[in-house]
Amino acid sequence: MKSSWMKCLKATCSRTGGTRASLAVSLAILAGAAPALAQPAAPVPTSTSPSASGEESFLRQWSLTRGFGLGRPRSVTVTPKGDAVLFLRSEPRSVVHNLYSFDTGSGQEKVLLTAERLLGGKDEQLSAEERARRERMRQSNRGIVSYSLSEDGSQILIPLGGKIFLYDRATDKVTSPQISPGTIIDPRLSRSGKTMGWVRDSELWIMPLGSGQERQITRSADEFRTNGTSEFVAQEEMSRFEGYWISPDDSHIVYQHTDHTGVERLTIADPMHPENAAENPFYPRVGKSNATVTLFSVNLNSSQQEAIRWDREQFPYVATVKWTKNAPLTMLVQSREQTRQQLLAVDHTTGATTLLIEETDPAWLNIEQAVPRWLEDGSEFLWISESSGEARLERRSPTGSLIRAITPAGFGFRGLISVDEQARIAYVSASAEPTESHVWGVPLDEGSSPVALTQGRGQFGASFAKDHSARVMFSNTLDGKIAAGVERADGTKVGELKSLAEKPPMTPNYEMVTLPGPHHLRASIVRPRNFDKSKKYPVLMNVYGGPTAQTVTANLQGQLLKQWYADHGFIVVSADNRGTPGHDRAWERITKNNFIDIPLDDQVMALKQLGEKYPELDTSRTGVWGWSFGGYFSAMATMRRPDVFRCGVAGAPVCDFADYDTHYTERYLGLPDKNPEGYKACNVLTYCGDLKVPLMIVHGTADDNVYFMHSLKMADALFKAGKQFEFLPLPGFTHMVPDPVVKERLESRIADFFKRNLGEPR
Repeated sequence: MKSSWMKCLKATCSRTGGTRASLAVSLAILAGAAPALAQPAAPVPTSTSPSASGEESFLRQWSLTRGFGLGRPRSVTVTPKGDAVLFLRSEPRSVVHNLYSFDTGSGQEKVLLTAERLLGGKDEQLSAEERARRERMRQSNRGIVSYSLSEDGSQILIPLGGKIFLYDRATDKVTSPQISPGTIIDPRLSRSGKTMGWVRDSELWIMPLGSGQERQITRSADEFRTNGTSEFVAQEEMSRFEGYWISPDDSHIVYQHTDHTGVERLTIADPMHPENAAENPFYPRVGKSNATVTLFSVNLNSSQQEAIRWDREQFPYVATVKWTKNAPLTMLVQSREQTRQQLLAVDHTTGATTLLIEETDPAWLNIEQAVPRWLEDGSEFLWISESSGEARLERRSPTGSLIRAITPAGFGFRGLISVDEQARIAYVSASAEPTESHVWGVPLDEGSSPVALTQGRGQFGASFAKDHSARVMFSNTLDGKIAAGVERADGTKVGELKSLAEKPPMTPNYEMVTLPGPHHLRASIVRPRNFDKSKKYPVLMNVYGGPTAQTVTANLQGQLLKQWYADHGFIVVSADNRGTPGHDRAWERITKNNFIDIPLDDQVMALKQLGEKYPELDTSRTGVWGWSFGGYFSAMATMRRPDVFRCGVAGAPVCDFADYDTHYTERYLGLPDKNPEGYKACNVLTYCGDLKVPLMIVHGTADDNVYFMHSLKMADALFKAGKQFEFLPLPGFTHMVPDPVVKERLESRIADFFKRNLGEPR
């Protein structure tokens, strides 16, 4: 149940698989992303006229600019030799993105490609398969939304409108390889740039670019079987979006074959348009059958195929696959309960596998998509492990044995960004302070200490050239600065990637605090801009509370919507309870088998401590709201603690986790037959009869992550229990809310709900 902004940034991106990939951090910084519990970002029309000034106009402006994130550079890539920085950018009120290049020598930028140029002015048409894939990525932009670069940086591949385009950077020429028509998914270049792969109608195809002749690799797809794409839980929960891998020398290709036989199918209908056929996606609910995943290796010269062999009964999940030069194909497989995992080296010519690392954890094992990261000569690889009680970066030999831990104890390691093999430095994201993230250079060898590349309170990230001659440093700070500075290896500033984003008309009145007590919970407060210290204000608690996402972060831009709510006569508070990321293993895994009791207690304690510290908070009039896990938490908070929370808004809430997907739920709650009490305790239906305070439920009818049935079941149980509640269905919307008008109306409706039920400052 990754939050929408994180999924977008990770796949951009990160989320429930536990991935700490620093690209996600960098993109979040660049986008000025709001905390996870904020409502999902909304696409906007390609252009609109500026809005007038005033409070209500702020909400419209916020909706039309995606929280003032449109117009900022995203998907930033430094070319291998550091001569240029590639990035996508839209206009400040447009979701249509174009591809740009920043010259690191001259400091000048230019537009390389536009969707209009590539499509000849025609509108982009998305297939149902591509829409589903983008939903998994929380990607709702249009135009050029992704691109890939050949290893030498000479060619760029752009998928757009069901076609594939190749751009030659040296000649500024675009070609479109002639391929058969059909639904194109995940086109990519091999490392050499000599081979292109893609999936069409669930079959895997390749094209040696020298010959220009397409070649079909698989022929086994049908209604239940696909080739070359990852299954639902791999995309939604593991952040693994790839389903095929071309060898570094272009001689072999490994692909995923997925058999959905036995996997339950759920129905998504459009009640607004009953004339349209319903969709019936495969969805593996808790305790039921998952898709069966197998991998095959094909020799592209002889067409000989070998099945890759591992203990699929014990380790059915394929979590990560890596294939780099001078190193074996390497794959991470997990047990169904995610308490055991094996890192395997694969002989792609025979299909045999060799165990490199086996790890166990009585709670669960997080997936780190940045590793294994093999060195170019294959002499060793980097690995991330939490076996010491906290995440740490390690050097491992080709056989998997530990050479040394690279990051020190208490470092607050978050993720691997890049490795400068010549300088023997790993660049990582880390911070001992949970609300911040910084970029560090950590030596691979003993004898020197980590060096911080960033300072100040904020969230920082980076993107490096392969030769590390240039880099982009991202910052989103507590003083409101959002930047993407281009630097040389010595830190000399070359320039900055230009942002076209509109400037917010307000500065959030934002304060962060560390609360007393054994857990030192981080909390935040947003007061009205016209705050009157002689008054007591009703309180809104904006919450997520679940795994993989924080709400209290050292960036100012993410507080804009909270400020809008505060300016309507509230003080908005947030807290990160135990079970959220940014701390050590014990903190995160304390919620194993029950992820509501301790988080709810922590949130109540945080609210109490904030009320004691700040007398302007009238905690006797507190409302709670959130989205996704935050929506689930809000429903639980109103039902279980009506003495604390006087009303609540539950957006896209899970109701019964028996109806949620296998990989997410079973990681935290285990298998249902082994933890029936935990499932009961975490089920909203258990407490619907206890509702005593006003509750609003909001849900998109086409949600294929948290299905609409969750809110329907909750509404049904509340109705049958004789409880009063409000139910706001969003017809045709998924887990995201992709319409600025609806977004504006939704936030206004929520604010009005809280005004009615909590009153004015006194």
